[in-house]
Amino acid sequence: MTPQPRLATQDFAASSFPQRPPRYSIVVPFHNEEENAQAMYDRLIEVMTSTGETFELVFVDDGSTDQTFRVLNDVSARDARITVVRLRRNYGQTSGLVAGFDHAQGDYIIAMDGDLQHDPREIPRFLDKLADGYDIVSGWRNHRIDSLWMRRIPSRCANWLMAKLSGVDIHDFGTTFKAYRRELIKELSLYGELHRFIPALASWYGASICEVPIGNAHRQHGKSHYGISRTFLVCFDLITIRFLLSYLGRPLHFFGKLAAAATVAGSTITGALLVEKLVWGTQILTQHGPLMIAAAVLLVTGVQLLAIGLLGEMQVRHFHEATGRPPYSVSRVLPSKYSPR
Repeated sequence: MTPQPRLATQDFAASSFPQRPPRYSIVVPFHNEEENAQAMYDRLIEVMTSTGETFELVFVDDGSTDQTFRVLNDVSARDARITVVRLRRNYGQTSGLVAGFDHAQGDYIIAMDGDLQHDPREIPRFLDKLADGYDIVSGWRNHRIDSLWMRRIPSRCANWLMAKLSGVDIHDFGTTFKAYRRELIKELSLYGELHRFIPALASWYGASICEVPIGNAHRQHGKSHYGISRTFLVCFDLITIRFLLSYLGRPLHFFGKLAAAATVAGSTITGALLVEKLVWGTQILTQHGPLMIAAAVLLVTGVQLLAIGLLGEMQVRHFHEATGRPPYSVSRVLPSKYSPR
């Protein structure tokens, strides 16, 4: 097919829709989902059309090696409400979502998986909660049908740990099925596997968060990209999130506590050994050699941790001065009558 007929089809389709920014953007990353992409489009169109609101679909092909992009290209040629973003290689789910967020124009963004395990018919429940004023609406797979030992138990343990460490009281961090206010999601810096921690990161900005129960259907086509190994890898991300939430703007408070603990322990041992040497004349090196080495290591560790904390403080200061980014997030401004319009 030559480019010209495709452009003509898009121009014709675009004339059927109002030329204004959509209210809702549905972001769906796909990776090797050629058998699910068309069905996902059909279901989304049916549901979103029934809402009576303007919307767009942002489909991201995350480096698929099958015919996923061809399917997405075909549906976009017939419907001007679709934006297709093709990544050069498979970057992972977080990067796929970020690519979709960057190209979304709606006031509200709904993110879903492209494997049909998320039911688009549940989207109106998310929209109702957004209308109630929530910043983030998170799906909750309260009745999971996955394997008990390989998926459900590890997931429940991981979610419990995430809630405790992040301070965000939700039951299901792992699902992609979430809805966001656009201005909030644009403020978050996402990389690695941080998409599952968006509610925790958003809590730093004071976001209001709620949950809605969602279904958990079996995958009908294609191969799952999830496994138990990803559940264990979450533990490393948890350490990052805990640090970011508590000490992002004050790293010396974190490293300073560790430095103080190591220094006090090392100094206490050193003092005790010195007293024993001076009072009783003990041969410290021969009788307490390992203890003396431990004291020296603790003192050196304390100095190193303090230096790391100071370097972190300098990095934070450099970031804020170079970017000019304020250390706060504004939800709304009610201007006085003297404010410039």
